[in-house]
Amino acid sequence: MTEPLLRVRIRAEQDVFLVRQLGREVAKAVGMEGQDQTRIATAISEVGRVMLATGRDADVAFIASANQIPTLWVEMKNPVSRDDGRLGLDLAQVGRLVDTMEVGDGITGTVVRMSRRLPTSAPQLTPERMNQIRDGLAAHVPGTPLDELAVQNQQLIAALDEVRAQRDDLARLNAELQETNRGVMALYHQLSDELEETNRGVVALYAELDEKSVQLRTASEAKSRFLANVSHELRAPVTAIIGLGRLLSDESSDPLSAEQSRQIELIRGSATTLLSLVNDLLDLAKAEAGRIEPAWSEVDLKAVFGQLRGTLRPLATRPEVAFTVEEPAVPRMVTDEVLLAQVLRNLLTNALKFTAEGHVTLTVREVGSDVEFTVTDTGTGIPAELHERIFEEFYQVPGSQALSGKGTGLGLPYARRLVGILGGALRVDSSPGAGSTFTVSLPARPS
Repeated sequence: MTEPLLRVRIRAEQDVFLVRQLGREVAKAVGMEGQDQTRIATAISEVGRVMLATGRDADVAFIASANQIPTLWVEMKNPVSRDDGRLGLDLAQVGRLVDTMEVGDGITGTVVRMSRRLPTSAPQLTPERMNQIRDGLAAHVPGTPLDELAVQNQQLIAALDEVRAQRDDLARLNAELQETNRGVMALYHQLSDELEETNRGVVALYAELDEKSVQLRTASEAKSRFLANVSHELRAPVTAIIGLGRLLSDESSDPLSAEQSRQIELIRGSATTLLSLVNDLLDLAKAEAGRIEPAWSEVDLKAVFGQLRGTLRPLATRPEVAFTVEEPAVPRMVTDEVLLAQVLRNLLTNALKFTAEGHVTLTVREVGSDVEFTVTDTGTGIPAELHERIFEEFYQVPGSQALSGKGTGLGLPYARRLVGILGGALRVDSSPGAGSTFTVSLPARPS
């Protein structure tokens, strides 16, 4: 600690007023604000009153510390020790007026050390500044107890005014809070009513959606039954027409004229196309009705690719188109061999129909835990906005013309449904003039 700014001795009751006044002057000199001056002065006078009650004098020292945190220290000593543990309780309220307070009550007497930090706006406590404060305090003429009482009264009035202002502010804030609460409650009730109304609408909408779902499911089931029944009933007469046409064209039958032979071939071609459409409808109806259950087994892809190569080679009759079924890079996988062959056959047939020149290629590779089959062609291509529409039933790309046979618009939807049954996905990557790539992704070992 540095040399004290001031030392004072308390001998009588009027000295308590004096030390209070000097405490306020010291606090003012080191740069404390008005309320802090009152707090430190009140704390000093209260401790002085308690020490004076012992009947012995008390020494008071004011010390300014200019360390990292500028602080005003007040050290008060009394040679009498009460040593009953009650001093700390008597001064408990005083501790609230200062930042720190240490009470020592032992054999050597009573020592009370209090401190309060100076505000950041206070002047710097240089040695020259401390000497000026000491000179000013030495020249200070203390007032009478009546003067100190008048100052205390003024401080009390100011404190009361401040309390009244705070009370008025608190009342105003309470009124504003109540008004806000009323507004919040009104908004809450309004939102609750709107939410309840919305909930009723949502419930009604869900009920309507459930009803529409039932109607849609019923219509879908009726469509599937209709397709299955009609396809089944049409297959027999169409097959009979094809057989009769073949019988009429047979060499053992009566000879036909050239025109008659041409008309018979037209009838057979139309009946064959109709039979293909009937078969596609029947297969699609089975898939929609959920009647296709995969028969899982370990499939030799080399055998599947060889079968596809042999059965589809007759369709690749144009020398401008190179039809290639590459050797599978994945030898085996677990899937349904019949459904897999049907999917790949549909994709390859579709590619051969719409490819005038270039190539149609089937490859397979392993990607992580999946197996990807890729059918690539150099046909006319499909615009990006129609990539999903081609998987709709009976939809055909506008302007597309099959080079061999006639498309029904059922091959791709049926292929996607079969891929879904096998637990995979079918996607397309295509653009006009750049051909198309259809990718079938299936799990190598379905769970």
